[in-house]
Amino acid sequence: MVKRENPADSVMGADSGPGAPAVPWRKVLYERQPFPDNYVDRRFLEELRRNIRVRQYRYWAVVRETGLIAQQVSCVAVFLTLWSYMEQGDLEPSLVLWVCLGCALLGYGLYEILGGACVRERTRLADLQSATIFLAFTFGFSPVLKTLTESVSTDTVYAMSAVMLLAHLVSFPYAQPSPPGSLSLNAALFGSVCLASRLPGALHTFTMLSCALLVFALWPCLLHRMRDKAEWSFPWAAVLVCLVGVWGLGSLWSEGALLLSLALLTLTLLCPLLLVLLQRQKDNIHGPWDEAEIREDLSRFLN
Repeated sequence: MVKRENPADSVMGADSGPGAPAVPWRKVLYERQPFPDNYVDRRFLEELRRNIRVRQYRYWAVVRETGLIAQQVSCVAVFLTLWSYMEQGDLEPSLVLWVCLGCALLGYGLYEILGGACVRERTRLADLQSATIFLAFTFGFSPVLKTLTESVSTDTVYAMSAVMLLAHLVSFPYAQPSPPGSLSLNAALFGSVCLASRLPGALHTFTMLSCALLVFALWPCLLHRMRDKAEWSFPWAAVLVCLVGVWGLGSLWSEGALLLSLALLTLTLLCPLLLVLLQRQKDNIHGPWDEAEIREDLSRFLN
């Protein structure tokens, strides 16, 4: 309990009545003063400040930012839709490979166009070498990856894949998704390997891993470039991915598409509204009771 100042107190301070000895009260504990330890004067609360660091959000700006989360959830739905069609034999892996190649070339060209005159950290030849090495190793090890989980039950494989994809969504660096965080990308690729091992052939496995790289590694890089260089295109891209995810899941499981639609609407419309409303209820106080902040430059002591 902090003892508030009482004019009737016998102890005289800086704000005592006329004729009293002027003994200034100081907000220190390292020297003896003629005041109780919990004494404060009227000047103490003059430095009270409320909500000086509270950030006020705008609803539609928050909705725009949550589009990144919604489209990433939809990317997982698109990937699972492709896997399901290939697992049922309704989609040829060669067709998927050609579509992925076309999307990769289109996305790379768009990425370069949006880059403009910015300084490149890598050359195009280095990008081509990285893509070639990945495709060669993935194609060569596809038979091994196909038999990687033969001794594991299918239910366990599906459970591991679900956990890994959930870990991908939780650990994804939404603030700056380019490049994706190692934990997020590794979790997505591990889940993709688990699912690909349940496909009929080695070509199916190679196709699924190529799709995983395109969806979970390359697409976030392009999306981040779109947010920086072509702000107007980002909401349209996010909405398009969400629609494709819902449509793909709906072609397999109508109830799942309904649940995904409700989840996306909750993420993009309801959660931002709750954030804006709850932000207005914040009441942070700041004053002389806060921890001391050293504002002096102490770099001379570090030499």
